[in-house]
Amino acid sequence: MAQSGSGSDSVTHYVRFEKGGTTSYGILDGDSIQPVEGDLFGDRTPSGDPIPLSDVNLRYPCEPSKVLCVGLNYKSHIGERATPKVPEIFYKPPTALLDPGGEIKIPAGAKDVHYEAEFVIVIGKEAKSVSVDDAPNHIFGYTCGNDVSDRNWQNGTKGDTKDVQWWRAKGADTFGPLGPSIATSIDYDKARIQLRLNGEVKQSQLVSDLLFGPAQIVSHVSHYVTLTPGDVIYTGTPGSTSPMKSGDAVEVEVDGIGILENTVGEG
Repeated sequence: MAQSGSGSDSVTHYVRFEKGGTTSYGILDGDSIQPVEGDLFGDRTPSGDPIPLSDVNLRYPCEPSKVLCVGLNYKSHIGERATPKVPEIFYKPPTALLDPGGEIKIPAGAKDVHYEAEFVIVIGKEAKSVSVDDAPNHIFGYTCGNDVSDRNWQNGTKGDTKDVQWWRAKGADTFGPLGPSIATSIDYDKARIQLRLNGEVKQSQLVSDLLFGPAQIVSHVSHYVTLTPGDVIYTGTPGSTSPMKSGDAVEVEVDGIGILENTVGEG
């Protein structure tokens, strides 16, 4: 479910949508979308008449060249494991991304596929070796993500050989739901992230509980990998996770951004 509004008039919600075979960007305003033309991460202007939200299909809200993720970034998820000294980074391929409303496909051979609700950074300006203080100037906004993970392929827990670099465990097609909107200028320190499985709350935590916040993450990554407009960074999942099965419905909600809804099926 897309939603606009976050208690601040300064927040803008950008979406990417498909209508009539054409994909465009727009600004979400309640139940309608104002199309924009130009560069989402540069000069852009409103264009044409608003379109009812019900008349379009929402796509994941940007097209990143890179999808990075942070592991072990909430104490509630780490448990008794050692706390990282720097953000622990891994990749998902962009082909893992999944639209709002899309179906997460459990691949053949996957035995233990879990949800992971995540607060996601969207880069707006190239970042190369930026400081923590400067890093916020390179962030366009934030969205919701689900770092879908097969724990068996990740850890070798059910007798199979675990992935060396989690290429299947976290990078299989549809293992990266993203959206529904990119919210700019939100006060994420006051935002709560939640995951609901078939309507039951499974994860719930304040985004401010992140061990490494967005500025620290962007600065750290940028000293080794140049970040470009549209790149996304999943910032880690809170608490514990559990398996999903075909027929399930999963929702990730971050206050001020919206609700990322997906179903689960067999791949």
